[in-house]
Amino acid sequence: MTKTILVTGSTDGIGLLAAKKLAAAGHHVLLHGRNPAKLDATAQEIGGTVEVYAADLSDLAAVKSLADDIRAKHDRLDVLINNAGVLKAPQPTLESGFDIRFVVNTFAPYLLTHLLLPIIPANGRVVNLSSAAQAPVNLNAMHGKTRLSDMEAYAQSKLAITIWTREWAKALPDGPAMIAVNPGSLLASKMVQDGFGVAGNDLNIGADILVNAALGDSFSNASGAYFDNDSGAFADPHSAASDPGHSAEVMASVKEITSQIR
Repeated sequence: MTKTILVTGSTDGIGLLAAKKLAAAGHHVLLHGRNPAKLDATAQEIGGTVEVYAADLSDLAAVKSLADDIRAKHDRLDVLINNAGVLKAPQPTLESGFDIRFVVNTFAPYLLTHLLLPIIPANGRVVNLSSAAQAPVNLNAMHGKTRLSDMEAYAQSKLAITIWTREWAKALPDGPAMIAVNPGSLLASKMVQDGFGVAGNDLNIGADILVNAALGDSFSNASGAYFDNDSGAFADPHSAASDPGHSAEVMASVKEITSQIR
């Protein structure tokens, strides 16, 4: 059965490779990226039934416009893969005062999911990119009041998306499924090359698990779960995700910050 699937950050890295695999399997893939020219080139490269949507996820107003554009063309989105992410940036603190890692890695996917939820069916899936790098969230940093190093911000933003994945799954027992995935450590993406200066491992490792999380039977009852592709199994995320107080504070902050845009 052909499904309509949105992959954010699909002009390079595992997002691009996952989009290629999904399109080759006959699915209708919605490509997202920041650069319209690069998006058009990606669409031509992939072929098949694809659409392009340009938006800078570091701007939450642009995230809302992205959701509006998609809902104007589609009344059903079977799978949302929140793949886009950032580790290092020339200016990590945005004009809004927020850290770009929290905005792109945590707030933008939450807001996009919230705005697209009305067209995601109960048997649909939201696949969120987590990471093996996770750390308890400094709420002052999340609110833009404290500065963090690149890795601190990245790791905290990835625990935050894992937390809201788990908490939202509890609130949606009838679906759609909310799934957090560590696609694999040090894959050969631009983010890894820029952040760590290494070539990285085969991108297929990450792309294949995204496709499986989006469509595979092994994830059909995985709402609220965290899949660690380094171990190849469902696993517990950082222990802070199991702290009810910490999870509640993170969830409340994410809702508060994104509610200003809705």
